[in-house]
Amino acid sequence: MNENYYITAQEIASITGRKEGYGYKVIRELNKELEEKGYRIVGGRTPRQYFNERYGIGDDRHE
Repeated sequence: MNENYYITAQEIASITGRKEGYGYKVIRELNKELEEKGYRIVGGRTPRQYFNERYGIGDDRHE
């Protein structure tokens, strides 16, 4: 699987301009949403595409 499939807390912190702890908080929240939808999750990272969708990154409606 492509190593860029998952986004890390460090990357989320960099994108949002927040600390790494915030990145882990985002990952926990997104992974909880995915788990509730029946998906298996990977601790400490979350699918990059799902993060982008939830934060409106690359979505023309928010640019």
